[in-house]
Amino acid sequence: MNIIIVDDDRLISKSLKMMLSKEKDIEVFGVANDGAEGVELCEKTKPDIVLMDIRMPHMDGIQATRIIKREHPHIQVMMLTTFQDKDNIKRALQAGAGGYLLKTDKITHIAEKLRLLYKGTSILDQTVLKTITHPEIPLKEKLTPREVEVAHWVAEGLTNKEISETLHLSEGRIRNILSIIMGKLEVKNRNQLSAIINKNKII
Repeated sequence: MNIIIVDDDRLISKSLKMMLSKEKDIEVFGVANDGAEGVELCEKTKPDIVLMDIRMPHMDGIQATRIIKREHPHIQVMMLTTFQDKDNIKRALQAGAGGYLLKTDKITHIAEKLRLLYKGTSILDQTVLKTITHPEIPLKEKLTPREVEVAHWVAEGLTNKEISETLHLSEGRIRNILSIIMGKLEVKNRNQLSAIINKNKII
C-alpha cells in the first residue's frame, strides 16, 4: 500500500512518515505541505491513499480531496485532522473522502484503518460517529460567559494587552482563556477564531 501525507505541520508530517514507514505493508511515497502540493504529488506518484489534513494554507484538504477524486477516482483519501465538527465531516465526505480519523488516534489504529480503506471499507472514527449522530452543541454554549467576552474582543481585533486592560485581567490570564477557547472551538490561531466567531454570530 502506497500513501502520501498532506499536512502543513512539518513536525506532524515527519512523525507520521517515520512511524507509518515502520509498517511492513505501508510505503510513504512523499509529503506535501498544503492541498495544492498534495494534488501535484498525487499526479506524480499515483498513491493508493492520501492521508489528508483539513485546514491548510493556499488550498485546504477538502478542496484538494475534491480535485483528487475528480482527477483520480481510484485514489482513496483519509482525512486526518484535529477538527471533528459536523460541517467539516460533512464537507469532507461530500468531497469524496473515504475515511475521517483524528490526530489523537494511535499510529497503530491509523495504520489499521488505512488497511481497511485500502480494501474498500469506509472509515469513521468512533468519536466522529458520535459527532454526526448526536445533536451538535451551539458554539456559544461551549464557552463560559468570560470566554465569550474574550472571544468577542479577539474578533474585534484587540490584542491580549488591550483585552486585559478592558477586562481588568492580567495578560497571562487572557492567554490562558484564549488557549481554552481555541481548544474548545478547535481553531489554531486568532484569525480562525475571529472567523468562526463572526460566522456563527456567537456574540
